[in-house]
Parts: sequence; C-alpha cells; structure tokens
Amino acid sequence: MNKNSSLRMKLYASPHIVWSAIFIVVPLIMVAYYSFTNADGAFSLENIYRLSDYTTTFLRSLWYGIIATIICFILAYPIAYIISQSKLRIQTTMIMLAMIPMWMNFLIRTYAWMNILEDSGVINKILTTIGLEPVHMINTPGAVILGMVYNFLPYMILPIYSVMTKLDKNLVEAAQDLGAGKVSVFAKVVFPMSVPGIVSGITMVFVPSVSTFYISQKLGGGTFALIGDVIEMQFQISNNFHFGAALSLVLMILILICMAFMNRFSSNEDVGGGMVI
Repeated sequence: MNKNSSLRMKLYASPHIVWSAIFIVVPLIMVAYYSFTNADGAFSLENIYRLSDYTTTFLRSLWYGIIATIICFILAYPIAYIISQSKLRIQTTMIMLAMIPMWMNFLIRTYAWMNILEDSGVINKILTTIGLEPVHMINTPGAVILGMVYNFLPYMILPIYSVMTKLDKNLVEAAQDLGAGKVSVFAKVVFPMSVPGIVSGITMVFVPSVSTFYISQKLGGGTFALIGDVIEMQFQISNNFHFGAALSLVLMILILICMAFMNRFSSNEDVGGGMVI
C-alpha cells in the first residue's frame, strides 16, 4: 500500500474519528471530571465515598439484569433456532413479527404493560370474570423484570438468529453421518457454533437492563430504586451532577467488566455475530 492510498484511507476514516471524539471520548472525560470534583470544581473524593450508600441498589440492578437476561436467553434461543430452520419466506415473516413491538415507542409499550398488570387491569379482569381472585402484579420486582424481558427480547433473538443462519450445515450432516444423535449434534456442533451470537445477545440485553430506569419507575411504582433511577434523580431532581457522574462512572466500569468477561467466550470463535457494543 503506497502513501497516497494510506492517506486516502485516513481521510475516509476522519469523520468517524471526529464523531467518536465528540460523542464518545469527550462525554467520558466530562463524566470522569465531574466524578472527582465538587461543586467548586476542586478535586474531591467525596462522591466516590458516597457510593457505598448505594451498594444495595447496585446489587439489585445487577441481579434484575441477570434474571432478565437469563429469561430472554431461555425464550430467544429456541425461537431463533426455529426461525433459522424455516423456509426463507417464513423466516422473513417471523423476524418481522419479532420486530413489530420495536416499531412502537418505548414509553407506549411500557404504559401498555401498566394497563395489563394493574389491579384493575386486563389480566385481573379476566381472572375475576372466570371466578378467580385477582392477583397483585404491578409495582413488584416481577413486573419490572417482565418489562425488561418484553422490551429487550428482540435484542437476544436477532444476534442468535443471525449466527444460526450462517452455520455450516455440512458440519451437522457430517456429525449425523458419524452416528451422532440429535442431542449430541446440538450439544457438540450447533450450540458451540452459536456462542458468538449468544454472547452478543446477552450483552445487548444485559447492558440496557442494568441501566434502565423508566421500566422500574412505571412497572415498579417507585417502591424500589435501580441504579438508573438514582442517576436520573441526581441529574433531574437533585441537580447533583457530580454524584450522578460518579454513579454513572461506576456503572460504566461494571458494564465494561461484564462485557470484557463475555468477550472471552467469543474471542476465539470464527463464526459471525460477535460482540456488538
């Protein structure tokens, strides 16, 4: 590659570099600056010391995010597998059906679940109509996790489906020819080759689940706070940008650690559908 070609490639990449610098690097620097300064702009560790007061909130957010991610994986994997094994026309239709909820506004979808789960909502009306006792579902941890699963399930389906459609069917046929049963073929061929899509899907579900705040406010009723709720409160209500930035910094570090851990499972895979950030 000559110098002119190298210079041309750098010029082509310059808009992306400028964009990344303005909208990624600069905000991260600002978050770090506010985290380690006080209202007067002087260096301070006060915001970092206060983080210990929200240990329970961090753990609750991580726990809910893990549960929602596991449920999404359990639901999404067989769905993605069935879609990938269907005819092309059926695949297109099923993927469209999976994506239809995403065409609606996130807030509208969450409000819809409020109407469904309320004590006088659709589900309880059906239960009382058939002579059963109503069930209290709104403002509970289960309602929050349900909201996470509903809103983020497509993010688990699509990466897994994308990888499964690229699997080499010759390997499956070869395993069958060598006497492997359906369970062995799945466990030793299909599942290992779909790991990059699984890792990508887990990341795409876990990250927004841990940092969500609107779902917990509407479906949780404010009875328990997640770390996203606390961060929003610091910026929107308390106007404490410094402590809000410290919370955001710690959350970002936790997410990066989880993503780095998950990347270890797909770094050596050759199948497409790797980590999406």
